[in-house]
Amino acid sequence: MSNPNNHVRSPQGKKIPPPVAPKPMKMTATRLMHKPVAVPPPPSSNDRTTEEDELDALTDLLVKNLEYSSDPDFFGICHKCGQKVSGEGSGCNAMDKLFHINCFVCHKCGCQLTGKVFYKVEDKAYCEADYLSSLEICWVCNKQITDRILRATGKCFHPHCFLCEECGKNLDGIPFTLDNFNKVHCLEDYYRKYSPRCAFCHQLILPEDGQDETVRIVSMNKDFHVKCFKCEDCRCQLSSEKGGSGCYPLDDHLYCQECNAKHIQQLTADLDKPQRPLTTEL
Repeated sequence: MSNPNNHVRSPQGKKIPPPVAPKPMKMTATRLMHKPVAVPPPPSSNDRTTEEDELDALTDLLVKNLEYSSDPDFFGICHKCGQKVSGEGSGCNAMDKLFHINCFVCHKCGCQLTGKVFYKVEDKAYCEADYLSSLEICWVCNKQITDRILRATGKCFHPHCFLCEECGKNLDGIPFTLDNFNKVHCLEDYYRKYSPRCAFCHQLILPEDGQDETVRIVSMNKDFHVKCFKCEDCRCQLSSEKGGSGCYPLDDHLYCQECNAKHIQQLTADLDKPQRPLTTEL
């Protein structure tokens, strides 16, 4: 006799996370062919974290520069090994630092990078082959992602490949949701496909703007908006709440208690009427 209320939740919109690492820089190391004007900074060290360590490093650099200042071929101190770079063609400039030719190598395979195209990723240098082999593959087009990576649903995408399954709208930076088959949908298409439809007005039962959920009423295996759940005769609002008019279905129709009683009374009266005897003409 009473009608249960069910909550219809809107799918939680998910925003696209930013790429994990900054965009790599494509660069080329230049061989030193003449003496530079300025001396490069001292080699970096992950262990040097205090001001005292930094002061020691600067002092060492100053001592080395004074020690080698009389050498006309002295270029500076190698950022990697900390030794002097002396002689034309013995060093190179890359990533705003000074290296020996043999010290400036790919972080992964160790090949020399002087004069070659390399990629700077998180302040490390990679040869082109190793960089390209490390790239993520787009889930949609199956091609390498050389620019910004869009990560969603545990997969990687080109931003222009992340589209709604139904309408094809690009969802980069736009709330989206997944259906039971893990297909990506914009919210509009998800609602259109999967939201229940009101048995009275035949419109979708959707959350109001700015809301995450709405309430639907289920009665006689049908869905209704709260505002559409009314007596079919007198159009009063039906409710099973205390003090409400209740819900009294009869023959697949919705009635309040009073209208339900009238219909039952009418049916009973019809049954009480004497039945006309059946006759057969010969």
